[in-house]
Amino acid sequence: MLTKRQNLLETIKGGNPDRFVNQYEFMNMILEVPARASSNYGGSWIDTWGVTWRWPKDQLGAFPVHDNEHKVLKDVTEWKKYVKIPEINTSDEAWAPAIAHANSVDRNEEFVAPFYAPGVFEMTHNLMSMEDALMALYEEPEAMHELIDAITQYELDFAKVLVEKIHPDCIFHHDDWGSQKNSFVSPEMFEEFFLPAYKKIYGYYKANGVELIVHHSDSYAANLVPHMIEMGIDIWQGTMNTNNIPELIKEYGGKISFMGGLHSGMIDFPDWTPENCVKHVEEACKANGTKYFIPCLTAGLPKGYFPNVYETVSNAIDEMSKKMF
Repeated sequence: MLTKRQNLLETIKGGNPDRFVNQYEFMNMILEVPARASSNYGGSWIDTWGVTWRWPKDQLGAFPVHDNEHKVLKDVTEWKKYVKIPEINTSDEAWAPAIAHANSVDRNEEFVAPFYAPGVFEMTHNLMSMEDALMALYEEPEAMHELIDAITQYELDFAKVLVEKIHPDCIFHHDDWGSQKNSFVSPEMFEEFFLPAYKKIYGYYKANGVELIVHHSDSYAANLVPHMIEMGIDIWQGTMNTNNIPELIKEYGGKISFMGGLHSGMIDFPDWTPENCVKHVEEACKANGTKYFIPCLTAGLPKGYFPNVYETVSNAIDEMSKKMF
């Protein structure tokens, strides 16, 4: 029986996996990496960039507050005035839990995978709102290029510390690039503004011992897959079934793999049932096959929103492995 790591590599290289990669099993997630701020379910907080967040009770996640009082970036042409690039905490004390966790991982079995969020695109709209960020790409491209360059440099500076401290062999990086129906920006605009940033960031990781780039975008983004390949993404996690996954595997398998196919919104909800979980898992596994595909809920961490959903899905994937391998 292959280890989790070996089975993952066989799957994404089109080799001979002996079972489905079961969701996030190959990544030992290092969540202790010093982050922007701790979340506060049911409350609010301000992160290191000055962004105010709220997470109302009974909601699935937090989002920045963008009224006039709380918006950080009120005029993108004056971003240097409003945006204060935070210092990166490099102290041994702050990094000790992450280092200890990374050192405890059997790297023959699993990948040491720190978590990074938000990414470059999300950072722009966190600072100024989604509407402002998208309009600024059209109306103030020069200022947006400057802001994106500054965000990218911060990520590169953080990457240097991350590599030095825990020597990751995988990066799990969030940046949502689309809705369920389409990408937020056209492929041409993405190529102009965001592709160069990610080529630098992911290129740095690859040049410094990181074997796998796993990028989370639980969305439609089939039109951006060529750019994902160019920037060095190995696995697109969050691939919703609003994308034609079998078609993507046929066209791009061997260059990138697809981790998803199990739409969290259709599976992980208050009145969920085991039968519905099994149904979706069976459909996804049969439709997408055993190579270049990892069945996984599209949500961006190895857990469900509601109790026992994630575990039920994992059990259903194991059952499909028995049937298909």
